[in-house]
Amino acid sequence: MSGSSYHAYPRSPIPSTTSYDSSSVSSATSPPPQSVFGGGLMGASPRPVSGQTPQHMTLPAGATLPSPFPHPYQPTTSPGPGMESAMDTESPGGTPGAPGHTSTANMAAAKRAYRQRRKDPSCDACRERKVKCDATETTSCSECTSRSVKCQFTKETNRRMSSIKQVQDLEKQVAQMKRENSHLRSMLNIREEQVDFDTEMSQPNPLQLPEIGTHPRKRLRPPPSQDLSRARQNIRNYSRGIFKPPAPYRQAGTQAHLSQHRPELPPKHVADHLLSSYYSSVHTVIPILHWPTFEQEYEAVYKSGSLHGVPSVWMSLLYAVFAVGVLFATDPNMRRPRKGKEFIETSRLMIDLWNDDFVIDHARTAILLSIFLNEINLKSAAWTWLASSVRIAQDIGLHTDTGPWPMIEGEMRRRVWWGIYVWDRHISLELGRPLLIEDADCDIALPAAIDDHYIHDGGMLVPSGASPLTNFILPILHVVRAVSQLIKSLKQPVISPSTLATFDTHFSSCMSAFPPSCQLSASEPLDPRLLAPVCHLMNVRLILHRHNLSMSCPMEARVTAIERCMRASLDSTHLISRALASHNSNSSMPPFGPTANAMTCTHIWRCTLFLLFGGHYEAALTCIRASAAIGSLRDVNVACGRNIAFFLGILIDKKRSGGRDREMDEEIMAYVSGDLQASTENSWIWHGSETGMNIGGNGPISPSLMGGGSLEGTAVLTDAEVRDWGGWEKVEYLVGVLAREREQPNYSLGRDPRSGSGGGGSSPGGSSIKPPQPPPDRRPGNERMSITNII
Repeated sequence: MSGSSYHAYPRSPIPSTTSYDSSSVSSATSPPPQSVFGGGLMGASPRPVSGQTPQHMTLPAGATLPSPFPHPYQPTTSPGPGMESAMDTESPGGTPGAPGHTSTANMAAAKRAYRQRRKDPSCDACRERKVKCDATETTSCSECTSRSVKCQFTKETNRRMSSIKQVQDLEKQVAQMKRENSHLRSMLNIREEQVDFDTEMSQPNPLQLPEIGTHPRKRLRPPPSQDLSRARQNIRNYSRGIFKPPAPYRQAGTQAHLSQHRPELPPKHVADHLLSSYYSSVHTVIPILHWPTFEQEYEAVYKSGSLHGVPSVWMSLLYAVFAVGVLFATDPNMRRPRKGKEFIETSRLMIDLWNDDFVIDHARTAILLSIFLNEINLKSAAWTWLASSVRIAQDIGLHTDTGPWPMIEGEMRRRVWWGIYVWDRHISLELGRPLLIEDADCDIALPAAIDDHYIHDGGMLVPSGASPLTNFILPILHVVRAVSQLIKSLKQPVISPSTLATFDTHFSSCMSAFPPSCQLSASEPLDPRLLAPVCHLMNVRLILHRHNLSMSCPMEARVTAIERCMRASLDSTHLISRALASHNSNSSMPPFGPTANAMTCTHIWRCTLFLLFGGHYEAALTCIRASAAIGSLRDVNVACGRNIAFFLGILIDKKRSGGRDREMDEEIMAYVSGDLQASTENSWIWHGSETGMNIGGNGPISPSLMGGGSLEGTAVLTDAEVRDWGGWEKVEYLVGVLAREREQPNYSLGRDPRSGSGGGGSSPGGSSIKPPQPPPDRRPGNERMSITNII
């Protein structure tokens, strides 16, 4: 125990655990006095209350009442004359004398004021010799010193302490421990980088990540009972209006037909292209349709030439497929945002959410509506429709493995459920929202590792030489099944190194489940349609390590997080560069831009921020050129470009003001963290900020689906904001400016970067880049002046 407050008495009866205070212990031969008010701590207080004066007593000159908090080492005084007789009136227990004495208690209080009792017990040697002991707190008594005897206190008679003394000692020890704990915590906050926060911040429960390929644990169900067909029939009949049987055992209700005018079908060649675009984009990731069956129904509708007699829910599904197909159309003539919104509005009008008898097509339509809304950057609306799809799927029992079902229906029930599960994990992780599906509620097997073209009611048959699986639902499932544990880890202030290592090991196993062409060790051009599935894994890696950028994390953890995020960004850039090169090497592959979805755009943006911060300019330029290839095809991509242009301007300004490379600047860290600041739980810049109506400025009003916003740009930016950042060419130019500033601290933007001086330096990322040419609208003499206008 620290000696900053008091010293431990070396000869205390319990020297190893207690500290000695002689001020509150009476002599071993004297009984402890009783309080005049008889109330105190533990039932006995040795002194009167402060300021309480005995009645009918006149104190002699210079005499004072004892303080309730006496100084522990104040010298005692000899008793006053005549007080010895007063002592005789007290009983051995310290109680007042006979009832005839009217002021016995007051007399006792006054007596103690004059006769200060001995407060220190005698040592063992002095007690045996019956001599006065003058031992102090730190020195032996003179008697023991002169006789060369060890001065110690071990006799049983010296161990008697009042209960109040014991309590006081304990209180002092607790207070001292609290002070020491507070001191240690402050030291830990200052020097946390030297502390093994792995053990301090480890999660109370070990991670339980599912092994690759394992199915959810099956629930125990009761064995088949005796024949209860009569009971089932009666319950179905007489429970109507009260409760429904479980979803698989319900009688399918009739679907209401629309009374309004049915929409016109788009031309067949347009519809064919939209279906092809849908199949190569969404169906390869979330195969919620049995494609041969859907194609047969689609061809039957176009053969009849109208939607007459078609259930409204299937029409809603068809137009949702058309709307998503518009977003990923490879033909520029088919990419008409207005037409896609018209298709999705038609789908919304034809789906009946007031219906009380849902079917699987309701769940399919709701999830496609959510996907479409997310792609056009209406994220809250996408979140709402995701919730509808989850609740519909649970209402019809897709989350439970019941049956028996026909082969196609049973497999599609599994695929629709797991498709919704994937989308729930993706949206929750992207938006920082709670999960809508609990892993414990998934009582259904994983989808079969076989393409839906080979699934028939008679069985599953793969032709010889054919690839059994052309979609990515299983590799993606291996990744997103860890998201629930990841989100729990993201709620911790710091993710420990052991937890990070566990996730990294799991994600490495997930990576091996993707095709060989998607591996990081491959070098051949990558089909751009394969980038979106593998981005599920790369994006989760980045979000995992980005969490430890928070200001609540130790500096060591923050530095490690930056390094890991840059490593994940460089790995992603390798895949992106291969996808960019695919169209040039093989004209049969689609161009990069139309195949990218909103998640790909935001992942490239996150990677670009870390690469620019770390000085990996060549890799950052690869990401920027990928974003330029996407252009305005995705609304969120325009907003990402505007943010990157702003970030580059900040980096250039910091560099000119003398900032060091990769300096832990908290403002820069807030920008690098990106949409981590969108999380209510994990952001750190909003604490103490204004809220609600107190926020200054008039931001743009969020438009509805069909109204407001620019059709060519993003729905949440004004037309001026869509244009003012200068486009991707200007972003590339600013990267070159930043690289030149880093290589040559005195480099001025006023000098024409096309001049030969100073060019061709190597970037800190290990690559040699030259600043690109300034855009045509920039005059070489005015770059410094217009940099602020760009931002």
